[in-house]
Amino acid sequence: MTALPNALDDQYWNQRYLTGDLGWDVGHVTPPLQAYFDQLTDKSLRILIPGAGNAYEAEYLWQLGFANTHVLDVAPVPLAQLQARCPAFPASQLLLGDFFAHSGQYDLIMEQTFFCALSPTLRADYARQVRSLLAPGGKLVGLLFDAPMNDDRPPFGGSRQEYRGYFAPHFSFRYFDPCYNSLKPRAGQELFIHLAPLAPPI
Repeated sequence: MTALPNALDDQYWNQRYLTGDLGWDVGHVTPPLQAYFDQLTDKSLRILIPGAGNAYEAEYLWQLGFANTHVLDVAPVPLAQLQARCPAFPASQLLLGDFFAHSGQYDLIMEQTFFCALSPTLRADYARQVRSLLAPGGKLVGLLFDAPMNDDRPPFGGSRQEYRGYFAPHFSFRYFDPCYNSLKPRAGQELFIHLAPLAPPI
């Protein structure tokens, strides 16, 4: 596996999960994503949650009957923790590997604290890779931190204007606005995004 910039590799993330150094982890699915999941009706959706970590979102989706939910992480520890919490979750849908080397086609890719965990040098690559993984009619939905954060370690922050530059070449913006139902400590610091891939040029 290729080492990630700034040593943000599997060993780095395993250590953070083993030591509980998870300041972004609230221990459950967050209200904005729960509200979004609750209004989904197509249980056949092929869903990917990259950089899933403890994957409370995947656990919640599974409990709602979204059986085609996949989680991807570079570190094995959080995947094992999800399997322990949710033994019925198929092991074949717990994917250990590098997001940027992943292939497949999904109807929905969920973003929850993965973007902010990546080196900022990878943000344009993230947008391109998400676009390549979405099937026709697919969408990228989730949350981005709209606030300055750390410069030397995750989570890395940023701004709405900056993020638009990464996504605009690949997506149309159905929703890209401040989140109205964030957890109280994150109020005013999150964007809810709903992006649809642009058609490839003819």
